[in-house]
Amino acid sequence: MTEAYLVEAVRTPVGRRGGGLAGVHPADLGAHVLTALMDRSDVDPAAIDDVIFGCVDAIGPQAGNIARTSWLAAGLPDAVPGVTVDRQCGSSQQALHFAAQAVMSGTADLVVAGGVQNMSAIPISAAMLAGRAYGFDDPFRGSTGWQRRYGDQEISQFRAAELIAAKWSLSRPEMEVYALSSHQKATAALAQGRFARETVPLGSCTTDEGPRPTTTLAAMAALPTLTPGGTVTAALASQISDGAAALLVASAQALHTHGLRPRARIHHLSVRADDPVYMLTGPIPATAHALRRSGLTIDDIDLIEINEAFVPVVLAWQRETGADPARVNIHGGAVALGHPLGATGARLMTTLLHALEDTGGRYGLQTMCEGGGTANVTIIERL
Repeated sequence: MTEAYLVEAVRTPVGRRGGGLAGVHPADLGAHVLTALMDRSDVDPAAIDDVIFGCVDAIGPQAGNIARTSWLAAGLPDAVPGVTVDRQCGSSQQALHFAAQAVMSGTADLVVAGGVQNMSAIPISAAMLAGRAYGFDDPFRGSTGWQRRYGDQEISQFRAAELIAAKWSLSRPEMEVYALSSHQKATAALAQGRFARETVPLGSCTTDEGPRPTTTLAAMAALPTLTPGGTVTAALASQISDGAAALLVASAQALHTHGLRPRARIHHLSVRADDPVYMLTGPIPATAHALRRSGLTIDDIDLIEINEAFVPVVLAWQRETGADPARVNIHGGAVALGHPLGATGARLMTTLLHALEDTGGRYGLQTMCEGGGTANVTIIERL
């Protein structure tokens, strides 16, 4: 089995809802990072074997295979195919897995992986609600098998976040301290230019728009909870955002043929699942599985990117894995930077790769919770 290497990784700044990227068609968002990826890697676009993008709520301008549409909107060769995948929030991390697996199997040499999402244009869960016009309230009700197993209980990320906070006895003040640190780290990273190499500005959106440098614990404490009697507020959840990201994955043969410099090697990739009602706990068993399979320990990992879908997700994961908080989301996470659903997996890997290079770390681990209780884990080794 051949190795898979990361050659290049770019992303747009993450735009806040209604911000600088809100009016950009999703195909043009995707086209922007694809153009930058081809320019930076200086590879012949016609040599790309496939383009694999993640996207959630693939309706309207995000429908019709947005991976292919983005490639064509970029003016790139029409002989190159594209495919769009949906593993909910982990869609573009799964796109990277599929790209790496194609290379490792020997069936492809150069594959683009990435993702795109315009949540300002297409609201979160739009696809889940689109069936109402046809008599389906949500994806679950009406399935006798589902109802036999789980009944009519609420299945939502908001309930899951509350269940996790309760199970791990996470207090609101504890979670707010973490949320504040995410904003502080992201604000510092922006001020220090930590994201400059990985981002390609688009129009008026020249930098990540989510971080709030002036937020305080007092301001967070004044917010209402998302559910009556709960502990989770908007300050403890990821921000609704717009953005895109793309990575180039290459085989050893492609590195030689095209004169490319590998920046990291895919050391491990896997996906596991957990209780779909708790939904967001998947990264806990997925990380344990990945470490067992890779022969590494959590202490071997120099930097970690875990998506801050909700603060309780990260805090519960840290308790169970024993991960050093100083190595986790060192430049902040989705609470501050935002979470453009289908693009976040690729955004996290782009940030992780650049952060490893900046700090001189060897191993980086990425994981994220996903609808349905699944979680991907990718471990890369910086070269």
